Amino acid sequence: MTIDTWIRDAAARWPDRPALEFDGETLSYAGMQAAVEARVLELRAGGVGRGDRVAWYGLNHAQVFVLLFACARLGAILVPLNWRLAEAEVAAIVANASPKVLFHDAHFAAQAQALPGVVTVAVDAPVPASETPGTGRGQAGDPILLVYTSGSTGRPKGAVLTQDSLICNAAMSVEAHAMTPDDVVLNVLPLFHVGGLNILPTPAFSIGATVVLHDRFDAARTCAALSEVTLAITVPTVLQAVMDCENWATADLSRLRGLSIGSTDVPTSLIENVHACGVPLIQIYGATETGPFAIYQQIGEAMTSVGSIGRAGSGCRIRLMRDGVEAGAGEPGEIWVKGDNVLHEYWRDPALTAEFLVDGWFRTGDVAMRDTAGLYWFKDRIKHMVISGGENIYPAEIERILREVPGISEVSVVGRPDPKWGEVPVAVVVASRPLGKPEVLAPLAGRLARFKHPKDVVFVDALPRNAMGKVVAADVRAMIAARSQPAQ
Repeated sequence: MTIDTWIRDAAARWPDRPALEFDGETLSYAGMQAAVEARVLELRAGGVGRGDRVAWYGLNHAQVFVLLFACARLGAILVPLNWRLAEAEVAAIVANASPKVLFHDAHFAAQAQALPGVVTVAVDAPVPASETPGTGRGQAGDPILLVYTSGSTGRPKGAVLTQDSLICNAAMSVEAHAMTPDDVVLNVLPLFHVGGLNILPTPAFSIGATVVLHDRFDAARTCAALSEVTLAITVPTVLQAVMDCENWATADLSRLRGLSIGSTDVPTSLIENVHACGVPLIQIYGATETGPFAIYQQIGEAMTSVGSIGRAGSGCRIRLMRDGVEAGAGEPGEIWVKGDNVLHEYWRDPALTAEFLVDGWFRTGDVAMRDTAGLYWFKDRIKHMVISGGENIYPAEIERILREVPGISEVSVVGRPDPKWGEVPVAVVVASRPLGKPEVLAPLAGRLARFKHPKDVVFVDALPRNAMGKVVAADVRAMIAARSQPAQ
């Protein structure tokens, strides 16, 4: 089975059913099947065959999915480019991926055409014919996506996901969301990220549901759209922006069966505010390299397990590893994932592949704890962990408490070098009103061990974030490295 059969089968069963709504137009499943067939013929005539890369440089667009399913038929690999990166960064990724052809929208025509050594095609233009047509046909185990990480630390890494990975992810998403063909799902996240591609859209296509796609996130537009869909995927910054809209309080959410959220540690207060509206909010844990599903809540238990990231995915296995052995219940350990959802390799980087894939287990670099009921609770990223005087300190557990302080808009806790302790935790705060260090740290008393309390509070205007809205801890550490005096 290749994933293009999802569209073919839905077109045969429900030809007139809406498959994709985008930019004021609706593409039926029959129409989408026809569009995929046309792209397959164009790409093959343009020399694209099995194993070749096809890149997309632009905002979210219906053609991204048409290209995805056309690549699946051919056995080619789609490379969605992060348009938020600097042009030099995009050029480096293109050089690494070496696509046979690169499609672009009108927003990025000049940038795309300036890239050296690649054939560029406007989204609404035909693919130039090649003297040597492409050959081959896709198979289930073939690579289908080459997705580059955000590059928040070091150079971007290209994670290779197979068609089997997308099939596995789709099945887990259908389970998590209790998704049916009658669902209408909304995606406003960028399609250069697996969250935008695979949390709701590709699973919806796998069962013949309808996808509503926005070209980019706009809070007011998203708020209005939530009254017209049954499911939507968010990240904390997106959801908070929607809930800050003036129309949120009066929004009709009666059709909305659930929201899902991921990408970073989710404030409990945000979850509870959504639940207060009568809408289940489920957490999904994963990574680019897991496609992204690995651990998730299901809609039916979202309101009874607030703060948990859920249970091990039905399509994969989970281990929590510490010091070379599996952690017991209640013990923190690094999350390892094994299953069809896990990446095949890092593109053209066997050393990195060997470092992160151990006997088929992907080492996430994230720490979680499993309770006796089988629920997982996220702790933090290993690289964010502060080791102070030999004690492990997880910034996320400090941040969860500090977010409760009235007047704290954002907070990030990072380690700062210290001559006595090796490093100490420091709270970096964006405040909406005047605050002092004692007021910021007061809620920690009696709730966290003293060695975990930040030794300093640094106030800043904003925290650095990457394309998915995640705070970039390395940049935060750089911000406070030169600040040696405690805040007063």
